[in-house]
Amino acid sequence: MRYRGVIFALDGIICSTDRYHCLAWMKVADRLGVAFDPATYNERMRGLSRMDSLDVFLESIGKTCTEAEKHALSAEKHGYFTEMLEQIVPGDLSDEVRLTMRDIRRKGVKLGVGSSSTNVPAILRRLELSTFFDAVCDGNTVHHAKPDPEVFQRCAGFMGLTPSECLVVENANAGVQAAVAGRFHCAALGDAKDNKLAVYHLNTFRELNGLID
Repeated sequence: MRYRGVIFALDGIICSTDRYHCLAWMKVADRLGVAFDPATYNERMRGLSRMDSLDVFLESIGKTCTEAEKHALSAEKHGYFTEMLEQIVPGDLSDEVRLTMRDIRRKGVKLGVGSSSTNVPAILRRLELSTFFDAVCDGNTVHHAKPDPEVFQRCAGFMGLTPSECLVVENANAGVQAAVAGRFHCAALGDAKDNKLAVYHLNTFRELNGLID
């Protein structure tokens, strides 16, 4: 099938900030004097919005909070995370990802980023990709996080394309659900590779090249 646009999730697809998210939650847990299992992040929190992630975190440590306390904890975690983002360098963009995106662009296909994160501009800047994509839609411009399809629908719109013309590339089950809900074809990698909702199940990022005619 001929796709006119490809929309990439950011975390775990273009680069990985998962370890920073996990470390930030662990710092919060350490201050609270409780244990946080890193597997909880990997299995349940990846791809969720900031507040949805917080709800999973609180459930995992058996703690209830007022709304004010929730916002304070979310801000604390976000502060740790943004500090850690300063460690990202252009070299964190793998040759496989960089060359594959370059090859797809050379075929005349538009490229976009669709992420629930509000940190997308900072991450792309540190990877020296601020001007690389035709469209970027993130948590700063959408009202509903994945698995709601808004972020992908708006990204496609920014590129002047319809969902049927775009392929979404995801590694989180919430992202696959969002793509399907928005009537996009989805190529799933990593933890979401075996998600039955995806059209394509890829072992490597490089395999994307074969999906673009």
